[in-house]
Amino acid sequence: MMHVIPEAVLVGATVGNGLLAGVFFAFSRGVAPGLRRVDDRAYVTAFRAINRSIVNVLFLLVFLGAPIATAAAAALHLDGARREALAGLVPALVLSLLSFAVTVLVNVPLNNRLAAAPTGDVQLRKARDDFEIRWNRWNHVRTATSTAALALLAII
Repeated sequence: MMHVIPEAVLVGATVGNGLLAGVFFAFSRGVAPGLRRVDDRAYVTAFRAINRSIVNVLFLLVFLGAPIATAAAAALHLDGARREALAGLVPALVLSLLSFAVTVLVNVPLNNRLAAAPTGDVQLRKARDDFEIRWNRWNHVRTATSTAALALLAII
């Protein structure tokens, strides 16, 4: 029975990192290219709406839960029968934490600046110029890190 808990936590970590990888990938490959085709006002309006709607209990549970579950899975495998799993769990944890850090340190502050930007045409152009390329670049980074974390967790 004791071996069930580490495996269940590992499944939770895998699912959580997979869900994040999927969200970030969908944004990189679908949402961002679509938004690239609209004018500045529509871009800023849509992005602000997305940023407001994504801050919800379920998303935050996954966003916070994925790195926590990955850390817990690593800790639970320290003394277990599957200690060799640490060879994948430790780098998966680093990648999951990196995805979290990129979001908190780069994407969220950019979101907050976009939310506070003035709404005149010139200001919207500047807000978009200061936001779009940098936000998308870092979203690609967290897509890669969360996908790599998922891959490592899936093969353990």
